[in-house]
Amino acid sequence: MNLMPGSLLGLLLISGICTGGHAADQWGLTEGNAELQSATVLAFGPEDILFIGDSSSAAVVAVATGDKSGKPAEAAINIENLGEVLAGELHAKSVVVNDLAVNPRTGTAFLAVTADGKPVIATIDGGGKVGHLSLNGIRHARVELADAPEDRVVGEGRRARNNRSESITDLAFFENKLLVSGLSNSAAPSSVRELNFPFAEADKGIAVEIYHAAHGRNEDYAAMRTFVPLLVGGEPTILGAYVCTPLVKIPVSDLTAAGERVRATTVAELGNRNRPLDMISYTKGGAEFLLLSNSARGVMKIGTAGLQSASELTEPVAGGGAAGHSYETVASMTGVVQLDKLNAGSALVLLQAEENAPLNLRTVALP
Repeated sequence: MNLMPGSLLGLLLISGICTGGHAADQWGLTEGNAELQSATVLAFGPEDILFIGDSSSAAVVAVATGDKSGKPAEAAINIENLGEVLAGELHAKSVVVNDLAVNPRTGTAFLAVTADGKPVIATIDGGGKVGHLSLNGIRHARVELADAPEDRVVGEGRRARNNRSESITDLAFFENKLLVSGLSNSAAPSSVRELNFPFAEADKGIAVEIYHAAHGRNEDYAAMRTFVPLLVGGEPTILGAYVCTPLVKIPVSDLTAAGERVRATTVAELGNRNRPLDMISYTKGGAEFLLLSNSARGVMKIGTAGLQSASELTEPVAGGGAAGHSYETVASMTGVVQLDKLNAGSALVLLQAEENAPLNLRTVALP
C-alpha cells in the first residue's frame, strides 16, 4: 500500500505517526527474533512499521524497520535482472519475489522474498542500494489469524490445493487497524479481517459474498486477491479485485455492522481468464485513480469518480467481456507483476516480460 494525498491510507498513516517516543512504546513491539515460515505480502503502517503477511503460518508480523532516512521525491530505483542481484546479496541460488512495498516516508523499497526456500525481507534504498532486513533482535509483534484454513491439500486432480497458501492475499493499514483479505476455514471461506493494532486477539473475519458477472452467480469461496482502502463519497471504502475479474466495493463500516457476512457491490467486470496481481491508488491533476495490474489484461487505469453511485452488476457478462465502471489499459506499462507508489509522480514496478524471464525493477511515471 502507499501514501498519497487525498487517499484514506495516506491521511491515516499521517495521523498515526507518534509525536515522540519509540514505535515500540506506542505499538506494543518487543525485542526478539521475528520468526517467519514465509513472507508473502507486505504493507506499511505508522512510524516505519512494516507488516509482513506469513501465509504459511497464517500470521501477521509487525516489525520496526528503523528505516528513517531518505527522500521519496528524490528516489529513483532501476535494477535489471533483480533476481540475480538479490541472489548475490542473499547468497542464494534460488530467489522468488512475492511482493514489494515502499516506505512512504523514505522511498525505500522492501521486498518479500523466498531465498532457497527461506523467507527474507530485502531492501532497496531510493538510490538503488540493495540490502536486507535482519529479523533477529528486532522489535516486533505477531498475531495469528483465527479460523485460518488448515495446512493440508484438499480436492483432487486439477482442483487439488492447499488453502493455507491463500490465508493472506493482501494487507492495508488504517485507523490503527490492519485489514487482511484471504481465505478462512469457514463454510464461506472468502473473508476480510480487521485486526486491531497494537495486536490483540484476532477476530475470525467476515465472509464476503460477491456477484461474479463472468460466472453469472453469487460466490463466497474465492479470496479477494488485491485491494486498496480509499474515500468514496467521503466514506472509507475497500475497492477489491477477484480472479476473472470482478471489481467490488465494501464500505468499511459494513465490516463491523455485518455480523458474519457482508455483501459486496460489484461495480465492474474487467474480463474473464485473468488474475489481478496488485493495485494502488494515486492522485493526478486533482483526480484520483486506481492502477490494477493483471496477469492477462495489462495494467488498468480506473478513475474513482462515480464509484459512489456506480450501479451494481446483477446480470451475467458473457464472452469474456467487460461491463460496469469503465477503465483504460495503460499501453506503456506491460509485464507489471507488482507495483507500489514511490512518490507523488512515480510508481515502482516489478516487470517480467514473460514466464521465466528475468525480473526488472523500474521507476515509471504515474499515467
